[in-house]
Amino acid sequence: MTRARAIAYSRVTSTLRGVGAPELWSREKQCVREAADALLFCADVDEADARAALAAAAVLADHLVMHARWTPRRAQRLLDDIWACGPGAPVELPDAA
Repeated sequence: MTRARAIAYSRVTSTLRGVGAPELWSREKQCVREAADALLFCADVDEADARAALAAAAVLADHLVMHARWTPRRAQRLLDDIWACGPGAPVELPDAA
């Protein structure tokens, strides 16, 4: 694990701590935690668990935006932070809805 990955993980957990119950339900917070954990502890983003967790987080982000619970910018920032927990070089992720 690198310092950059640890800092990204810290941003994700800070986001979760700062989000009240009306904004994210506990199962939604769990989805975000699982994605960040999977990427933080994987050696390669092509690992099935990491890809599945990231895909679940992307679906959640789209859902939050589609139902006007989060702005697209906020959802994208969360996805970027989750991705940054992983071992790969930063890449451009598709925008959340």
